[in-house]
Amino acid sequence: MPPALELPEGELWIFGYGSLMWNPGFPYDRCAPAVISGWHRSFSVLSAGHRGTPEWPGLVVALEPGGECRGLAIRVAAPHKEAALAYLWQREMTLAEGYRPFTVSAQLCGGGAVDALAFVADPDDEAYAGPLPLAAAAPRIATARGWRGTNRDYLSRMLEQMEMLGICETALAELGQAVAAAVRQ
Repeated sequence: MPPALELPEGELWIFGYGSLMWNPGFPYDRCAPAVISGWHRSFSVLSAGHRGTPEWPGLVVALEPGGECRGLAIRVAAPHKEAALAYLWQREMTLAEGYRPFTVSAQLCGGGAVDALAFVADPDDEAYAGPLPLAAAAPRIATARGWRGTNRDYLSRMLEQMEMLGICETALAELGQAVAAAVRQ
């Protein structure tokens, strides 16, 4: 766990905007649709393990500055916080690269706001690819495969989860169409 990360006493909120929306991997006691301002979802981090290989890394989402992002605020009860943090640190910071932990203010769709831990893009990390043009991102996502599965499955599951939550992002829908076209070729 990071020594410099300040966390609240008691429960912990985590903002899920990628695979944490459908596979948090830790016990939680509440999950609510939420929106954060000042950040947007972007396929900007290379994945050389989860969704690709060192020779052909996949692309996964990260939060980039600007705009807003709809996702899920996930609450971990105090007794499970330490184990959830250890798991998340391993998953997002050790096995994956290109992220840095950050606290965001998440507006819960049912009302109220919570401070939540999120993993945002780290432009100083070598796994940071930056926002890529559709012509570069689609073929990579269409063909990359890592130990957690294909990169296109990651995108497909994200789009399915977003649809279930009523989230529509034109850029991701276009990416999904471009990946489907690249697979058919």
